[in-house]
Amino acid sequence: MIDTPEPTAVGFRMPAEWEPHAATWLTWPRPEGISFPGIYDRIPPVYAGLIRTLTAHEDVCLNVWDAGAEAAARALLTEHGASLERVHFHHHPAYEPWCRDHGPIFVVNRGTGERAVTDWGYNAWGDKYPPYDLDNEVPRRIADLRGLRRFVPGMVLEGGSIDVNGRGTLLTTESCLLNPNRNPGLSKSEIEERIKANLGVSKILWLGDGIVGDDTDGHVDDLTRFLGPSTVATAVEEDPADENYAALRDNLERLRSMTDQDGSPLRIVELPMPDPVEYQGERLPASYANFYIANGVVVVPTYRCASDAKAIEILQAEFPDRRVVGIDSTNLAWGFGSFHCISQQEPA
Repeated sequence: MIDTPEPTAVGFRMPAEWEPHAATWLTWPRPEGISFPGIYDRIPPVYAGLIRTLTAHEDVCLNVWDAGAEAAARALLTEHGASLERVHFHHHPAYEPWCRDHGPIFVVNRGTGERAVTDWGYNAWGDKYPPYDLDNEVPRRIADLRGLRRFVPGMVLEGGSIDVNGRGTLLTTESCLLNPNRNPGLSKSEIEERIKANLGVSKILWLGDGIVGDDTDGHVDDLTRFLGPSTVATAVEEDPADENYAALRDNLERLRSMTDQDGSPLRIVELPMPDPVEYQGERLPASYANFYIANGVVVVPTYRCASDAKAIEILQAEFPDRRVVGIDSTNLAWGFGSFHCISQQEPA
């Protein structure tokens, strides 16, 4: 059911990703989709490897188009050794697999522990890839499935465009949230007000531009992520000749002057960038910041280059209580995303 009060006003907040999960939601890719032109056959095995890794630690809820897609997914997951007892299939059709953006953003009540769904508008990153009507229905379907309250903020917002510390601070980018292809009728202050009213945050930190090749107009989950209440990891390019150098340096300088909701300065962990990843002459938005934090494990995208090991080492030091696992994401990058883009956590 749709609820009318604003979630923050009645005690809800968006938990940090490292807080306990009930499950991870994914949307199984379709061969008819447009995300992976020419290489679709390479993508389901990547999903299978991710699901095998996740099901060692938590349940996976898998949106599939229909019974035929479920059967195909079951067969491949069995072949790859995933624990099917922990995979729950749901016939929630979506055209493309980017569940971070079309899936629900869950919130939890601070006092009662009640969970709810915030159902933001989804327009395929500024109407770039229609149709997307079915994708936009996924949060409602999941709220109905779980019997959860559903809040509808009345604003376009993708999950990959934000990151929270669970204590009141949210990271985002000007290039995405202020892009007129999302919410042309809302000012920056109005956007801030709606985010604060629906996700339980009191402070919003604005970064600038995204990385080259990012068709989302600069999602923050390719740039900077919370690792703890006052610690962030941010992607940094060391080569001044690289296309990403200036934007990432600007974001780093912004972070150095930022504080959390309590006024404490941020502790900044610098993540390297991988070597440029290209396909058919096109620079792809490859970044180690697109990691996903699950119960007991952190999944890091790797790109077949020397800095893969360094990125894993850096993140392992930040998550001593979790195993940090690298999974090859080179093919996912051709869809302009990686593991964080395809996943959405459901808090416990």
